[in-house]
Amino acid sequence: MFINFSDIPGHQNLFLDYLYEFNNLKSFYKYNFRDREEYSRLFQVISESPRASCGVLPDIITNQYDGRKISPKTAKNISLLKSKKTLAVVTGQQLGILGGPMYTIYKIITAVKLSKHLSERYEDYEFVPVFWLEGDDHDFDEISSINLINDENELVNIQYKDSTVEDVNRGSMGYQKIQNTISSFFEEINTILRKTDYKKEILENLKSFYSEGRTFKQAFFDLLFWLFDQQGLIIFDPQDKNIKNMLIPVFKKEIADFREHTTKIVNVSATLEELYHAQVKIRPVNLFYNYEEGRYLIEPVDNEFRLRGKRKKFTFEELNSTIEKEPEKFSPNVLLRPICQDYILPTAFYVGGPSEIAYFAQVMPLYPIFNIAPPIIYPRSSASLVEKNINSLIEKFDLKWHDIFTDPEKLKDKVISKLSEGLIEELFKKSAYEMELIFDGLQEKLFEIDKTMSETGNKFKQNSLNSLSSLKVKAIEAQKKKYEITLRQVDKITMNLYPGKNLQEREINFIYYANKYGLEIIDRIIEELEINVFEHQIIYL
Repeated sequence: MFINFSDIPGHQNLFLDYLYEFNNLKSFYKYNFRDREEYSRLFQVISESPRASCGVLPDIITNQYDGRKISPKTAKNISLLKSKKTLAVVTGQQLGILGGPMYTIYKIITAVKLSKHLSERYEDYEFVPVFWLEGDDHDFDEISSINLINDENELVNIQYKDSTVEDVNRGSMGYQKIQNTISSFFEEINTILRKTDYKKEILENLKSFYSEGRTFKQAFFDLLFWLFDQQGLIIFDPQDKNIKNMLIPVFKKEIADFREHTTKIVNVSATLEELYHAQVKIRPVNLFYNYEEGRYLIEPVDNEFRLRGKRKKFTFEELNSTIEKEPEKFSPNVLLRPICQDYILPTAFYVGGPSEIAYFAQVMPLYPIFNIAPPIIYPRSSASLVEKNINSLIEKFDLKWHDIFTDPEKLKDKVISKLSEGLIEELFKKSAYEMELIFDGLQEKLFEIDKTMSETGNKFKQNSLNSLSSLKVKAIEAQKKKYEITLRQVDKITMNLYPGKNLQEREINFIYYANKYGLEIIDRIIEELEINVFEHQIIYL
């Protein structure tokens, strides 16, 4: 079962055109992801491109696994990167606690299945799935909580809180250590999750990953390793000092030529704003610098550079020298990150969601400047998981999917109206019409007696209609009380499939389902998730 994204509220026109009307925005992208004739040409270009990482990348990645027992499939994929005929299907995400919302899972599965699909169809090449750990991101608020549904059918936000002062610049989240307050986070999760055969083992594993003293990056790495190592997923840490050393030429070029880069990005962003929207706010320099445990944007000031919000300044020579000596202190922003990624990796495809597809339109002008072949931007698969009890309610009320992906109050009114055959709405509509006829006839007679009486009659008419409207509101409330159980069932549908007027995949964490169905739920999704339909999929559990 699939639903066109244009039938689901909240999707930007740029994303919809990218999926269904690519010709409308082909000037912003190098490749149409649907045009398979372009695939082979791109594969050849990437495989023949010189790459600083070629030959050494497998050893660096193996060292990043830090003694973990890698599955044969992952070990083979890492080894394959020695060959120029091996291309990467890359995706990535911030280090959301416990993986963040479900769409992270769908991103990875899309990359895994697309790699397999391509390897089977293009015999001259091998394709490996790579997850780029976005450990340099510094937004703690975005990664520090998950959402679950409790037994009262409420969406509960569970927040990991530490002792760090709010609003302080924490620096890159990849290096942030988990504090003892993580125990409170898991206690709340334990309270909300119902008791099942899987609960104890799942929570024990998660607690071992997210334990005091470990970093967010280590925990996220272990989570993905636990879930996807058997699928051959390569987990890649770009904060590795060896990788930062390779990125020295990219960092230096960004500093030296930032005016040219900014001009290109500003121009394309202005055009996007006229036609669609620009996803990312433009900055003069697309680099951050780690300083005093914080991560600060580099800004040009006169003939120097400074750190935003700090008094720290550099000359061009000083900044260049620091890049050469300590490249690990630097990290790209969201627009330079794809350039760094594709400078290091032989990226043929990047698997992204709607926001990433949008910002790649702004990034594309940078690729020729850095002499890098841009990848094909491949839309991640999107899905809602429908449990049997939820599906039974949908069938009971004879609901269509466009009914569910709408305002919850409208859905309630629709269901109640259908059950009561629209009785109240029709009754009051008829009564108001008849009341207006009576007053109109009365006013005509009153006008013949006294012209001023007509105006008085009009006031009485409006007062009566207002009273009727108030009575209608009370009648609707009484009707809703009569159908209280029905409304709770409708709420249950909405909370599971459109929580907070958002797709399930953007709100709920995977452990809500893993706790009910075990980790086999991941295998089930891998089996059923389609990667080449480009519509929202309904997966029945």
